Amino acid sequence: MAYIIDGKQISQDIKNELREKVTQFKENGKNIALAVVQIGNDPASSVYVNNKKKACEFVGIRSVAYELPEETQQDELLKLIDDLNADHSIHGILVQLPLPKHMNENAIINRISPLKDVDGFHPQNVGALCIGQPGFVSCTPAGIIQLLKRSDIEIAGKECVIIGRSNIVGKPMSLLLLAENATVTIAHSKTENLMEVCKRADILIAAVGRPKMFTKEYVKEGAVVIDVGIHRLESGKLCGDVDYDDVLSICSAITPVPGGVGPMTIAMLMNNCVESLKLQHME
Repeated sequence: MAYIIDGKQISQDIKNELREKVTQFKENGKNIALAVVQIGNDPASSVYVNNKKKACEFVGIRSVAYELPEETQQDELLKLIDDLNADHSIHGILVQLPLPKHMNENAIINRISPLKDVDGFHPQNVGALCIGQPGFVSCTPAGIIQLLKRSDIEIAGKECVIIGRSNIVGKPMSLLLLAENATVTIAHSKTENLMEVCKRADILIAAVGRPKMFTKEYVKEGAVVIDVGIHRLESGKLCGDVDYDDVLSICSAITPVPGGVGPMTIAMLMNNCVESLKLQHME
């Protein structure tokens, strides 16, 4: 029977550890604050933002919310980011994505100070990750590394296949696994013989955004399967990119959806907020 990797429990362990650190910081007169900026009222974004606020409250980080109307102009948002960059009481800045169509996502991300970019999306932080320098790491890939390590799953020397090459998951995931001495393959929509490539993996990470795409035909016996996808079926049930019930019988460990990777993303955002104090004091 496959080991079910409990992202809810592991994320709670991380938040408990961070809560202790934040309490110590407060005792030394250091308070951490995260600015959360949301444009418009996309229902999924609102859920994510509320979850982030709850996590901040639990850990002891002050969250400062900026809820702007959908028609907010890009210049107004850039001005707000400039003000937050200059505000020494704000340690992290998070602009909830996706943005309205009339805004240039890259321009917004690039405007956030790399020292306050707790999402880990700024090109300077991505570059730092490439060459092993200090900086913020994208939260979902960082969370997956913690899931593996805290589940005592060996990474060094293992063959890891990531399906998906996004800037938020696939690419940073490959760099983090390389840093842990894994052998890494990134597969994507143009990969030939995808099933054969996936079947080589000791650790298979699915991040393509297609519900239940990966059945046991894609999985080597005894592999570890990490499912980054999340989709709501017509029945109302949630599922991932992996056909969980089908794959369960063949893998050695697997993340469920929900309750696997999802909670880790917010836990690592909290971790980045705590790290922001260190990074800003290195300057």
